Amino acid sequence: MSPHGRHAVAVPVHQRPMLPRPSAFWLMAVAFGVTMLGTTLPSPLSVLYQQKLGLAALMITVIYAVYAAGVLAALLLFGRASDQLGRRRVLLIGLACAALSAVAFLLDQGLALLIVGRVLSGLAAGIFTGTATAALVDLAGAGRGRRATLVATASNMGGLGLGALLAGVLAQLAPLPLRLPFWVDLGLVLLAILAVWAMPETVDVPEHPRLRISRPDLPPQVRPVFIRAATAGFAGFAVLGLFTAVAPSFLLELLHQPSHTLSGAVVFTVFAASTLGQVALARWFGHRALAAGCVALIAGMGLLAAGLAATSLALVIASAIIAGLGQGLCMRAGLEAVNTRAPAQRRAGVASTFFIVMYIGISLPVIGVGIAATRLGLQTAGIAFSIAVAAIAVATTLIPARTRTTGAAIPVRA
Repeated sequence: MSPHGRHAVAVPVHQRPMLPRPSAFWLMAVAFGVTMLGTTLPSPLSVLYQQKLGLAALMITVIYAVYAAGVLAALLLFGRASDQLGRRRVLLIGLACAALSAVAFLLDQGLALLIVGRVLSGLAAGIFTGTATAALVDLAGAGRGRRATLVATASNMGGLGLGALLAGVLAQLAPLPLRLPFWVDLGLVLLAILAVWAMPETVDVPEHPRLRISRPDLPPQVRPVFIRAATAGFAGFAVLGLFTAVAPSFLLELLHQPSHTLSGAVVFTVFAASTLGQVALARWFGHRALAAGCVALIAGMGLLAAGLAATSLALVIASAIIAGLGQGLCMRAGLEAVNTRAPAQRRAGVASTFFIVMYIGISLPVIGVGIAATRLGLQTAGIAFSIAVAAIAVATTLIPARTRTTGAAIPVRA
């Protein structure tokens, strides 16, 4: 009996459905891949946008580069938000940005909405990458962090590669090439939202969350290692930017290959090779991984320059494979080196600083290619880019190594 002489009535509490952790882990991996997939959908479609809107090569590279601005904004504003707001909430914010990006591409094919769509796509990737990796580690459980990180790497890079391949195939074989890929993307994102909504929260959310900007941080003891790692990473990310933004134009204008499927496949190849470099080859090379990555970048850029000069498709594809392997090696070895040298309490800030340099590398050099292509022609611009990246990789090999590290694979944000 209650104090007032009435029986207490149990009020049913309606709770959202909750996935078991093993199921949530794999659905989280799929949601991660879906989010990254949407970021590279426009790559093989760039020549179609260029033809429809009458855009110069410079504007195509700018449209691509604003994606990096969205990623950087997300890293600074949301880098530590999931510790305060919870993994689920932040992931849902990222997926909402991904959905809005698809809608922007579907609403209109005008330049302004293309830029809005790319910025939103960058926000989604920047919000999602760190938080999804942390969520996978949480869901995997104690002692399974390496497995979770490998899955995160595969989801991240696999999604980036599959996005370009999917868009290329749909543009080649299906109707509405500038719309159907984004309808498919929107449907996948909505399914990912349902999956993330049903996953268990993996961190204790404080009653009064305190949010702050993730400021760059570079302690003095990290700087010698950081210079070498960031220089190699900058070169590697510039390669990713070139293949993602400009490779379709190379194939169409220089090699006379109009196939959208081929464009998507070339972009997929460079991301697949990067994944292989991170997951498999980096452990095999050990402390020599960064130097080996630089050598691969030099060789890959030599093949690209030769392929553009000789208008050889085989050489361009070979360059995507070799340079992709080099990018993966440089990325993993570089991030491991700075993480190992950084003090534990400042590691997140150091990693954020590293990624800021990487996303400058993925954007500004590509804009430079666009400017050079406008004035000198696409072939000359591509060859000059190849020489510049190779020179940066050579310079990196001349910087003395200060640490030797091995460890788990590190997912790439591209």
